[in-house]
Amino acid sequence: MVIPTGRSTGQDGAVTDETSDTTDTTHSTDLTRDRSLQGYWPSPWPAEDAGPTRPGCNPDVGGPSFGSAPPAVVFREAIASTMVVLRDPGEVYVLCHSVGPDAVGWVERIDPITLEPDARSADLPAGPVWPGGLAAHANGSLYVVFGRYAHRLDADLAVLASCRLPRDRPYNSFVVLADGHLVTKDFGGVLPGEDPDRVAQPCELVVLEPERLDIVETVELAEPSIARLSSDGDTVVVVGVSRLVRAAWDGERLTPDEAFDGRYLQVDGQTYGWDPVIALGAAWFLDNGFGSERYAGTFRGQGVNTAPLHLVRVDLDTGAATLTEVCGLPDGVIANPPLIDVGRRIAVAYDSGNGVLAAFDIAEDGSTALRWRHRQNHACHPLLFADTGELLTNDHDAERMADQLVVRDIATGDEVARVDSGSIVQSVLFPTVGWDRDVYTCSFAGITRMSVVGSLDSVVAG
Repeated sequence: MVIPTGRSTGQDGAVTDETSDTTDTTHSTDLTRDRSLQGYWPSPWPAEDAGPTRPGCNPDVGGPSFGSAPPAVVFREAIASTMVVLRDPGEVYVLCHSVGPDAVGWVERIDPITLEPDARSADLPAGPVWPGGLAAHANGSLYVVFGRYAHRLDADLAVLASCRLPRDRPYNSFVVLADGHLVTKDFGGVLPGEDPDRVAQPCELVVLEPERLDIVETVELAEPSIARLSSDGDTVVVVGVSRLVRAAWDGERLTPDEAFDGRYLQVDGQTYGWDPVIALGAAWFLDNGFGSERYAGTFRGQGVNTAPLHLVRVDLDTGAATLTEVCGLPDGVIANPPLIDVGRRIAVAYDSGNGVLAAFDIAEDGSTALRWRHRQNHACHPLLFADTGELLTNDHDAERMADQLVVRDIATGDEVARVDSGSIVQSVLFPTVGWDRDVYTCSFAGITRMSVVGSLDSVVAG
């Protein structure tokens, strides 16, 4: 097959639809690349959310223009698929796992169009289950963190190294620093079926060298952290249950910045935040994550938090935190990050418990103002095509048991395209850009490819 190369201000509580104006191949570090990406393979989407700052966007990938024709959809049932990443042109990898206390993970390399696997790793030891992570490293290898294990694979999915991580908890993904070291963290939240009132223990950062996955550093945090890590170059950013933490890597030691106090819990009834997006001099994330273990094929109606859900901004210089209400309603819940459109200075936030999706203008001082808001049962990681402003979201229809992919114009909020994904459950996972005018999405039911008719489907196999 021939594959082309892709390279605050709070709001009131009333909610209506509204708008305001191995590998033997190594890749030498490219010093012209964004430093946050120097540890990753130079593909259009080498890791979840497109990289460790979690931009949810690759500005070098053009928008598909999904509104130009009805999108085509291919769905493959693949229980507990988590995310797709890209490596070399045409290479599409997906992370999957089983369930239960003795779960295993595996990686498949799949056909970019049919989604059928053409290679599969051996079963990878895992253990306690929470969605892990997969990334294509600058050295050419693929790395997996799932359960309490980390694994290194070559491009053909042979296992090169494995590491049993220190704590008998799931580790929820990882970041790759500029020099290639991996940083991971145990999951500090409540797992499905656990007592929601148990006392959580502080989490621990673990630094792994990339060749043999030896543990070179551990750092215990002052409090639990439920969110996935983010990083920018040599700085790791952690959202704890009450404050944002920064830690600096100097090549040998990972040192938390004790003078930085990014405390964001400010309101009675407010609970912990999720994955941070690093953009515009700040860390941006959504709070009221407590209760996410109540997910029942959808987050709609599962929230238990009494305070309204907020878009949180923590200034990375001062540590000052500001809160913007997404819709002003109680009983909100989320489990994922917002999206920050740096070029347009627009933040997209959502309340999955109440089924609200909203966008806010970001002023130069970091304050926000409502731009548009819609009723929509969105819960997955958002994805943006910067040039066209196409914002990929989802909308779960509980009556039909159908999860829909919805594309909106990020500037206006107008709906551009809508199509059933094939999943019966609401996706709370990761979308990925494809190699040519397409995207991949994952849910606990399977993998979906949405494309513009006339893209790779028309390429003649060679």
